[in-house]
Amino acid sequence: MSIQALPRLLELAGQSLLRDQALTVSAMEELPRVLYLPLFMEAFSRRHFKALTVMVQAWPFTHLPLGSLMKTLHLETLKALLEGLHMVLTQKDRPRRWTLEVLDLRDVDENFWAIWPGAWALPCSPEATSKRQTAEDCPSTGEHQPLKVFIDVCLKEIPQDECLRYLFRWVYQRRGSVHLCCSKLVNYLTPIKYLRKSLKIIHLNSIQELEIRNMSWPHLIRKLRCYLKEMKNLRKLIFSRCHHYTSDNDLEGRLVAKFSSVFLRLEHLQLLKIKLVTFFCGHLEQLIRCLQNPLENLELTCGYLMEEDVKCLSQYPSLGYLKHLNLSYVPLFRISLEPLGALLEKVAATLETLILEGCQIHYSQLSDILPGLSRCSQLTTFYFGRNFMSMDALKDLLGHTSGLSKLSLEMYPAPDESLNSLVHVDWEIFTPLRAELMRTLREVRQPRRIFIGPAPCPSCGSSPSEELEFHLCC
Repeated sequence: MSIQALPRLLELAGQSLLRDQALTVSAMEELPRVLYLPLFMEAFSRRHFKALTVMVQAWPFTHLPLGSLMKTLHLETLKALLEGLHMVLTQKDRPRRWTLEVLDLRDVDENFWAIWPGAWALPCSPEATSKRQTAEDCPSTGEHQPLKVFIDVCLKEIPQDECLRYLFRWVYQRRGSVHLCCSKLVNYLTPIKYLRKSLKIIHLNSIQELEIRNMSWPHLIRKLRCYLKEMKNLRKLIFSRCHHYTSDNDLEGRLVAKFSSVFLRLEHLQLLKIKLVTFFCGHLEQLIRCLQNPLENLELTCGYLMEEDVKCLSQYPSLGYLKHLNLSYVPLFRISLEPLGALLEKVAATLETLILEGCQIHYSQLSDILPGLSRCSQLTTFYFGRNFMSMDALKDLLGHTSGLSKLSLEMYPAPDESLNSLVHVDWEIFTPLRAELMRTLREVRQPRRIFIGPAPCPSCGSSPSEELEFHLCC
């Protein structure tokens, strides 16, 4: 028999087995492993729900990465599989070959489906081949461990996605024997009750990335603080468009203090991103001093910071190893930038991304940050557009980037001399000035991708990107 004929024989055998309406768990336990995964995929693609229910009860692998097959959850398929799992979980004596520990509904492990002998039957990329892993049976421990169900959750609509609601209800009814693990949770919903219901079901220690949008700060702090402090493996925390509706500064201070105490428990936090930072204006130090782990990424954008807020950024060890700093659209024109310059000097050996776009920095403030900036030897991305710079100030700035050999993407504003009375670029004036700035830059280093002027460009609509070499509109 030729090797080419073997996959066809396996396919025919699988199709014959799926036509058996009396398919049982005992039959599955005798099924050779060479047939198990291709047969499951055949049943899955043809939506043989009864076969799926039976097959999952005799699943001989520790993992079932269903998300990489399903991509988008299909309710009837999910019901069939969960029905089979329910039958196993309620049995004292489980099927002999059943070793399932993890049901993964994330799209993370498509290589799993090419691991059995005879994997040549399916096309497989060289990348997939290099990452292929072999699933092995785990020895029985004598005790039934909870089944872990992994899923990334995005709460967008009311009512929630039908598949998600069904899964949550199924897990809640079996919360002693099933742990719902969610590495990434994103919430777009304004009513906080839907997020709280989800957090009551999800195993909080499993959450590594949490993003909350469109919620008021007081509600967030009062209602979610008890959940946040239990997310001990949290690595990324993102708050976007979280508003506040109180002018009581004392109340704000107490709420920020309560919220900041959460960070005493977050020992693995690496990224903190807060968009619309008004609520922390004057209170940022309370938060920063509670950070337990050195942050890699700090983003405080689209809000206001006071001078004491900026001062605290350079005073605490947790910000001494930043790789990415984003203060875009935080007005800084009224305060001293010496503390920001001190922070840049502190993180000069690690900083890779610096975004100061739209901070309304005036050229008279530039000298406060240039010494620190010039030492950031690892910097690859620098956005400085939408600030107020004269021609001389921009030349000085470009000259201080001579040692930044790793810069691959940079953005600068048009010089003030090229702006008309409406603060729009006069292109006849701007074009030769930009050419002069490029000559100044090339005297100290060779740029890669650089934008000088408004972005997006009113002429061609282009913005800074990894694909564009130079901003050369006219």
